[in-house]
Amino acid sequence: MNKKLMGFTGLMFSLFLSIPVFAHHSFAAQYDSNKPVTMTGMVTKVEWQNPHVYLYIDVEDENGNYEKWALEMGAPAVLTRIQGWSRSTLSIGDMVQVEGRLARDGSNLANARSVTLTSGEELGAGSSELTTP
Repeated sequence: MNKKLMGFTGLMFSLFLSIPVFAHHSFAAQYDSNKPVTMTGMVTKVEWQNPHVYLYIDVEDENGNYEKWALEMGAPAVLTRIQGWSRSTLSIGDMVQVEGRLARDGSNLANARSVTLTSGEELGAGSSELTTP
């Protein structure tokens, strides 16, 4: 191998090691499996990006006010290959029912376990929650 190529390879390896690595968070660090939630709301946005798909919905509270919720789902590949989703499964304005687990910090964030469409079809949301038998 020539010296220039070796030098370039060494430089690239050094740069790779110096880049901060962001660890994937664990379910238990962010969500509370003892706080199940079921909510119905209107889809306002869907973000298909790694490492997780995010579903945003507006949920009407008991006073008729709307709260914005963010729902973390699985990776795009998990949703499409295993759970039966496509990028066109949901559209802005669709009503959905979501079952999941609330965030530990009390914010309007939850980890979705399933999403039920108005047709009645229930799709898994690729939750990262570990379940025990």
